[in-house]
Amino acid sequence: MADLFTPVSQSYTKANQFAELFSLSKAAKPANANAKLRQPAFDGASPEEALETLKTQPSYDALLAVLRYLLNASKEKHKFDVQTPGPLSAQIVHVLVTEIVPNYWAVLQESSNKKDIGALLACLRSLSGINAALTYMRSLIRETKSRPQDPSHSHLIFNLEYTLSLLASLLDDDAEVIHMWNNIASLTRAAQNRPLRQEFLSLFTSGKIVSLSAEAEDICKQASRSTAALWTADNKQYIGWLAHNQVHWATHQSETDDLKLCAELGARAMRLGHAEIFIKELLQTLTQDGADEEMVYKLINSYPLPEQRKLLLLLLKELSDLHLNRIDSSDLNEDEPTIKASIGILRVIITNSDAQRRNLVAWLTSASGAGVGESCSIRRVAVSALSDHKDSILMVLERSLNQFGDRLYIRHTPILQQEAHAQVLLLSAGYVHRLAPMKLTILLRSSSYLNAISNRLAESQSRARFLGMAVGEALSGIVHGKDKLDFKMEEMDTEEANWYKALIHVSDKPGSLEPLRKPKPSPQALDAQVVAKATRTQKPLQPSKVPQKTGFVIEEIEDDEEQEDPDLAPYAKPDSDAEDSDDDPTLINRSKPKAPVYIRDLISYFRDTEEYDKQKLALTTAPTLIRRKANYGTEVVSHAEDLASILVGLQDKFELDNFHNLRLQGMVAIVVAQPKKMAPWFAKTFFDGDYSLSQRASILIVLGLSGREIAGFETSEHASAAQFPSKALPSKLEKYYLQPSSEAKGLQPGANLKALPPNALDTLAQSLSQTFLAPMAAEAADAVTGPNALKLSTFTARLQQSQVKTKSKPKTKGIRSIPNTTAALISTHFFFPLSSRFQAAMRSAATAKIIFQPYLLALYIKTLALLIHAAGPSTLALPQMTSELWDLLLGVRGRCLASDTTGSEGEGDMAVTHAVLMAFAALLDVNEGDVRGLCERLGRQVVETTEWVETVFHRTRGGEGAGEENDVKMLAAGILIRLHEAVKKYQAVLMGDLIGFT
Repeated sequence: MADLFTPVSQSYTKANQFAELFSLSKAAKPANANAKLRQPAFDGASPEEALETLKTQPSYDALLAVLRYLLNASKEKHKFDVQTPGPLSAQIVHVLVTEIVPNYWAVLQESSNKKDIGALLACLRSLSGINAALTYMRSLIRETKSRPQDPSHSHLIFNLEYTLSLLASLLDDDAEVIHMWNNIASLTRAAQNRPLRQEFLSLFTSGKIVSLSAEAEDICKQASRSTAALWTADNKQYIGWLAHNQVHWATHQSETDDLKLCAELGARAMRLGHAEIFIKELLQTLTQDGADEEMVYKLINSYPLPEQRKLLLLLLKELSDLHLNRIDSSDLNEDEPTIKASIGILRVIITNSDAQRRNLVAWLTSASGAGVGESCSIRRVAVSALSDHKDSILMVLERSLNQFGDRLYIRHTPILQQEAHAQVLLLSAGYVHRLAPMKLTILLRSSSYLNAISNRLAESQSRARFLGMAVGEALSGIVHGKDKLDFKMEEMDTEEANWYKALIHVSDKPGSLEPLRKPKPSPQALDAQVVAKATRTQKPLQPSKVPQKTGFVIEEIEDDEEQEDPDLAPYAKPDSDAEDSDDDPTLINRSKPKAPVYIRDLISYFRDTEEYDKQKLALTTAPTLIRRKANYGTEVVSHAEDLASILVGLQDKFELDNFHNLRLQGMVAIVVAQPKKMAPWFAKTFFDGDYSLSQRASILIVLGLSGREIAGFETSEHASAAQFPSKALPSKLEKYYLQPSSEAKGLQPGANLKALPPNALDTLAQSLSQTFLAPMAAEAADAVTGPNALKLSTFTARLQQSQVKTKSKPKTKGIRSIPNTTAALISTHFFFPLSSRFQAAMRSAATAKIIFQPYLLALYIKTLALLIHAAGPSTLALPQMTSELWDLLLGVRGRCLASDTTGSEGEGDMAVTHAVLMAFAALLDVNEGDVRGLCERLGRQVVETTEWVETVFHRTRGGEGAGEENDVKMLAAGILIRLHEAVKKYQAVLMGDLIGFT
């Protein structure tokens, strides 16, 4: 049996062999690992091989080799350029954008060798590259929106972020546009070149780069990918980039076809908005040392004719806003280098261009041109630029004189517009007299001149007569000499009349562009330099040394309990601070800013938008500080415009309590402190500024409230708190002479400010309407309740007694009467700048869309009504104000409910109707003492208004629950009663105007 178990063979194993049997198996290698190891290096055999290498997920070294081949070797060996449009280059660009950029963009950005990422960008800097990036970005946006809550789409956000960064890097060059066009222009086939030209223009001027970038940036921010703000998503910065590229292109290209394409690119880009950026870029180019004026002239003349006119108007506006409005026009004899430099700039554009000269002549003589509301310097520049062209300057004089004497123009044109045209007339007459004296002599003997002066003198409006007399004496003085025309009126001896007469002697010449090259530093920059200098020179405070105590020290100890003074009041416990209750002491902010005491500090607080405490302190301190510094020093005068622009555009970033009311109070304080300077500034900002509807509405509210406060109808609650400290007694003496105010005790600056209601202007308008309707309601109540003989007192008598009680005390003997300067201030600096710009805004399509928003239009009309009511019936310019406002109201009837052109009766139209009726009520109220004169001057308007208001009354529904419709119907009824009374009483006066009325 033992033989059966004999082993056939024997073998000996090691111990570690059994360990291997029970060990873990190794991870399986990927299928393509060996393929990658076996992948041969890219040798640059052909562009097709480069494409295949890019598709097979190349290594970093292989990618760099492919990129270097595409940039250099492919052009030499195979005559292939990846930047030139073509089928193969489009495939390579597509793979680079969709495969390489998502995988290698972060690595390339972190690489120490910047040539690596530069090679990738150089391959994609082409029309195909940018289009591929935009297409890929659009697909990522669409896919992200289709799965908004899917957590698996995080890679899409990363790819979107990389593509955004890629697009910004591709376009981050001032020579990018000309580089791309040179690649397209290298194609010899015209059939291929023409569609690429259109695609090239569409790519940069269609707005899809900005729109897609902004949408992608918003998606990244919503996904908590807080990327830095990219310039491609900001329309203003993108337009600036296009302007830089346009100037660079025009500088380096002199061929006519290329300049036309460059101009077409700029003309299309101007339609995207912010067209003034192109003019600023051209101005900067012209004012540089060694500027090529011929290049700028050729570039502008290559634009289409409508865009040439637009560029000229933008140039006039930019010169006025940036340089000429700062000049003091009171001294016409002063030699201003800025005016000479501006003339030189303007002559570069119009010298050899008949079209541009015609555009400038039309701007000077058009019904809404000549820079209404701007400084006289811009008119001096425009007229002087035409002085070398005899036909053009003579055309300006003839058109201005004919327009100046037109009766319809005199009656229906805003007075600021008439003043601007009168200045153009006098300036052009002076140049014509120096060029051809006989021509001006003949013109003064013509019927145009005689009719102009006669029609002006026949007008009932004092301002129209003043302009006629000033122009007549000035023109006669330069032609007739000693036998000149002299009206012997006091108005002709005033400083303003002498200024108008001196315009005819102004003779400006072009000069150096140096004043435009170095703009004057702003007041903020000067203050910053002063503060920086003070910071550098200030020495740190050294702690004072306390002498050591030597010898014996005698201390006197008293018993506080026995000898305590009963009159001494203990200190109250300090108020608990919410921050002190925080568990973490490191989170408590002990270094809170102090309230600003200087205007420049207030501005710095407002500009620090990241600091909550500074924003809150600035808002609460601004109304009091501005009023306090209004009449002391020049702080408010120097910084008024900067402070106003900050307040108008201020955003409620921290959701502060009572933010909008405090902001309004600050702006009202600025206007009250400097009404002559800031009221026209706010009126101009309302029409020209780049602001939202709510910000424009706040400007109107500020003008209305500040005008009423200046007129004395409103008293600010914080005016008393704004008294300057130098007028107060020292605190040690004040307690002996003044009783302490319990209300003001312990209040912080600005704590006693009363909040303005959101509908402050509407409340004032409502009270004005009630005041207008109260007498008629009392008369109606008397008529209904029976004969007056049976009553102890009538409703009319009670109303008159209540009005007498509210009036001020009668003027006593011995009190000297003073001129009503407040009414002149409101009419000149508040009402006329706001009403005169309306006609110019109506002719601008972009501004008209904003102004004719129902809410904003209603608020604008109410503001004008409140201002004319604040000026009062004693205003000398009341006839002119009445005429302008009445024409404006009749002009906006199409926006009201009773107009046949309005198809729907929406809420906005009802608001406009109510505002128009309220303005008519204000006009009838302030002209109550001169109804006869109103019928004589505005007979047609009175009858036309009567018919329209009657239509409003019949078409407006009333009854219970009608709300605003009841107010409209009641106002229409009150206005109808007043107008019917006027027509019935002065029917004979109106008969002359009614002949031929239809």
